[in-house]
Amino acid sequence: MRVLITGAGIGGLAAALYLHRAGIDVELFEQAGGIRELGVGINVLPHSVAELADLGLLDALDAVAIRTGTLVYQNRFGQTVWSEPRGLAAGYDVPQFSIHRGRFQRVLYEAAAERIGADRIHVGHRLTEFSDGDSAVIARFAGRDGTIIAEREGDVLVGADGIHSTVRAHHYPNEGPPSWNGMMMWRGATVADPIQGGRLMVIAGGMDAKAVIYPIADNEDGEGRQLINWVVNVTLSDGSSPPPNKEDWSRKGTWEDVAAHLDLFSLPDIDLAGLIKGADAFYEYPMCDRDPLPRWSYGRTTLLGD
Repeated sequence: MRVLITGAGIGGLAAALYLHRAGIDVELFEQAGGIRELGVGINVLPHSVAELADLGLLDALDAVAIRTGTLVYQNRFGQTVWSEPRGLAAGYDVPQFSIHRGRFQRVLYEAAAERIGADRIHVGHRLTEFSDGDSAVIARFAGRDGTIIAEREGDVLVGADGIHSTVRAHHYPNEGPPSWNGMMMWRGATVADPIQGGRLMVIAGGMDAKAVIYPIADNEDGEGRQLINWVVNVTLSDGSSPPPNKEDWSRKGTWEDVAAHLDLFSLPDIDLAGLIKGADAFYEYPMCDRDPLPRWSYGRTTLLGD
């Protein structure tokens, strides 16, 4: 069996590693020109870490992540509403990891390149079309200029190609753009002193405005400071209108835009304004999603991830 995966993000790479371990021939195609450390922080909970440990990736992830110790929910004045241990402190066999998304992807990519072969991971290949037949699926890929540069035949095509999935659009051509829930997010990561021991995740605020702060890397500057992920979410609309900016990772935020909402928070133990100002750059994008599908597998194709 031969499986083609379009999209070499976290989902596509993890799927490829498991398929390879099962003895299945797998080949990946990524439309970006390279595997770069894009994005900011994410949390990988113990049930997911257990799967990654099963792939032999625990030590590699541990080297670039934070073992989250405690999750604290606060109101917008910094008063604790709820606190609970996380990961090993909560009794799980494996940690909860707070990690930079790009570094997480890099760990998966390096494992895939070593085990599957770097020549089986093609960057700069965007899926343009595919045909699903009785005996095979044939996929065609274009380069940056739109010229077809590769055609592959496989037994299965996995669409792990994100919120603007070509595979999904093939099966649901009239779906339209992603839905916006009316919330705008500003996200960044800043090198700063550890907060209360350096293993704390704080979620402060409510449904209309929320701040999320947690560390994602230790000793980032060689002097003991951490890389701290921060998010400010503010509801700007009921979601009935289109978002003000296209949903993506690449629109840089401005201090003026996010500062207009900081008076919604008063967190005595966290210098939220200082974290925002200290970031080399941060990004703004509307919180968008796709509606659930009645099914995501058709013939020899299936969807995975976003």
